[in-house]
Amino acid sequence: MDITVVQGDITAQDVDAVVNAANRGMRGGGGVDGAIHRAGGPAVLDDCIARFPDGLATGDAGWTTAGRMPARWVIHVVGPNRNAGQTDRGLLLSCYSRALEVAGELGAATVAFPLVSAGVYGWPKDDAIACALEVFRSAAATSVAEARMVAFDGPTYELIGSML
Repeated sequence: MDITVVQGDITAQDVDAVVNAANRGMRGGGGVDGAIHRAGGPAVLDDCIARFPDGLATGDAGWTTAGRMPARWVIHVVGPNRNAGQTDRGLLLSCYSRALEVAGELGAATVAFPLVSAGVYGWPKDDAIACALEVFRSAAATSVAEARMVAFDGPTYELIGSML
């Protein structure tokens, strides 16, 4: 699997699937979650309600339509909220591995990833990057040909690039 990094808007990526850093309720929110729901339109929320009536557990992943975005699917993951005391690194690793599993089930070859939990959930960026890379580099059997890490800003893009 190729691991690439770009700076830009995850909602504009021309990939098979984009990964959403969602909250447990699966009803939209701020940060990446809010951007994906705004860009995808009401179809994303409607699909979240239909497919995840009780939300999703921390560390798990599930998919919905991508609505109006260029991608075909959104793979929603619920990362640990470090600011709320969720410090189990295994939950963050699980987000990335479960996203790859779901991508494989969908047959997605190209997947764009944000840094899960590294925003308002307070996970240190360098460790969020390390978790993603650890999972991507150890992924043996996956249909994903490209894991694209999407950095929202220049400093994050530079940090990911230095760790690649």
